[in-house]
Amino acid sequence: MVSSPHEAMHQIFREDPELFARALPRAGIPFPKPTSIQFLDTDLAEIKPVERRVDTLLRISTADNDGYLLAFESQGQPDEKKHSSWTYYLAYLYAKYKVPPILLVLCRDKNTASWAANPIRIGLPAHTSIAVFPLVLGPDNLPTIIDPDEAEQDIPLAVLSALAHAKDPALPAILDALATALANVGGNALDDWAEYTEIGLGDTPARALWRNLVAMRPSRFPGSGTIVEEYRIKGFTQGEAEGKAKGEAEGRAKGEAEGKAKGEAEGRAQDILRILDLRGIDIPEAARERISGCTDLDMLGTWFDRSLTAADADELFAEM
Repeated sequence: MVSSPHEAMHQIFREDPELFARALPRAGIPFPKPTSIQFLDTDLAEIKPVERRVDTLLRISTADNDGYLLAFESQGQPDEKKHSSWTYYLAYLYAKYKVPPILLVLCRDKNTASWAANPIRIGLPAHTSIAVFPLVLGPDNLPTIIDPDEAEQDIPLAVLSALAHAKDPALPAILDALATALANVGGNALDDWAEYTEIGLGDTPARALWRNLVAMRPSRFPGSGTIVEEYRIKGFTQGEAEGKAKGEAEGRAKGEAEGKAKGEAEGRAQDILRILDLRGIDIPEAARERISGCTDLDMLGTWFDRSLTAADADELFAEM
């Protein structure tokens, strides 16, 4: 059955067709620069046999030749049946369009990526009749983007990185950088790519973490009552939402730096506790009280960064 994460991995190239031209070089795979890109029908079925369909298919034009076809396949796990399907796809595409077809496999874990990268050889031990060499984008060669500034420079690539590293221990830091970048960009990009990322993460703990990271980011237009603002408020528990909203509203209304700082500290403390809870980290009562009672924003910032990777609550308070 086709899943949401499966669809997200290849449909991101429908959202931004030129993404592959930026992603492949970042993965160490040089490729001709496209001059134009055309979407093609993904149905590769003949008149009467079995239906065959690639996930996404693009026709790429280049300045120095007739271009090529780029067939995207999103692969969640090794499947030997795909070897015959992929071989058929490339042969059929070449026969139909008379330009070179390239297979690009998108993977979310290293084991599947390693399997997909193996050449497919059809024939006898003494003679190979057909050989297929898939290109692969996955956690091994896509960049791990944990810098919000870098993520902001290319949001689609940062989203692709997050989905490809969905099973990576660094995923919390990747999602935090992406959430910050989206909050900085704002507008439709925030709504569209935040939702896209959530769907792409599937029904996993990472999805809950992502929803809360997006909700933690302050609205660009506080008090406007927009859908985005309401969505973020609902991402908190009632107590967290009321405390954070009250602190921010008092700071804006009265212009009291102290009140605003207190609200920010309370909100950041709740962020830290929420992340630890989502990651399944046990929080002793003493640690919970220490985090909740802290008003030093710099210290809370350090603890927040550590909460993304800490093995236990004690690691938050380790001496620098």
